[in-house]
Amino acid sequence: MKIKAIFLLLFFLISGKMRAQENYGGGVDQERVNFGFHFKYISSEYKIQKISNWRGPFNDPNTLNPLIGSPLVSLSSPPTQGFGLGFVSDYKIGTNMNLRFTPGMIFSDAIVDYEFEDSNLFIQQVVQGTMIDFPLGIKIKSNRRKNFRAYVIGGAKYTLDIISKKKRDDSNLIAEAKFLKNTKNNLWYEAGIGFDLYFEFFKMSPEIKFSQTRRSVLLDFDRLENPYVAPIDKLFIRNIQFSLFFE
Repeated sequence: MKIKAIFLLLFFLISGKMRAQENYGGGVDQERVNFGFHFKYISSEYKIQKISNWRGPFNDPNTLNPLIGSPLVSLSSPPTQGFGLGFVSDYKIGTNMNLRFTPGMIFSDAIVDYEFEDSNLFIQQVVQGTMIDFPLGIKIKSNRRKNFRAYVIGGAKYTLDIISKKKRDDSNLIAEAKFLKNTKNNLWYEAGIGFDLYFEFFKMSPEIKFSQTRRSVLLDFDRLENPYVAPIDKLFIRNIQFSLFFE
């Protein structure tokens, strides 16, 4: 009888624990609308499309002198690291589908390296990015298994670069001192995967997402006077983001 009593007690304790675990997450999945916040780590780089004669050298339109005398041998964009933070607004469409709006502030630079035939000539253009981020996505979730579920997410976002025009104004600089510049407003597409992990009073969701601008971000109005714009046809930004969402 004592053994049966012990087994019955263990059964009720385990059953109670399982029911408690199913309610973990603060009831966030039962709400039609819920809110939270997020942090992001970002690895960013350019996808560069070059013109046919990208090696140059390129001539100053006002003279026959080259803007930079040595031809290019390499044009590349190494990954750079950035971060972001913001809020979460989640609307429950159905049992396994949510609409997510996750606005935030992004601090992420991008780099283009110019390597010339002259071994002593290497120039790196750093394009600083401080952006307001407006992502809108559809989250498709698996069924919950205790305190875990997986999901995929896809959608689009709009970003507004708030770096002041004064910081990018190079109109009075000589050709070799000019900047590489991006457009201020950009549309992106993005897709990723993640996991919902349920704790007693909240839900945490680690997520990996790929993002890329839909159109070229190259600001090329000064192509004839800017040796850093001249060899580039189109310039796209692509990111890999690791995010932690708390709801």
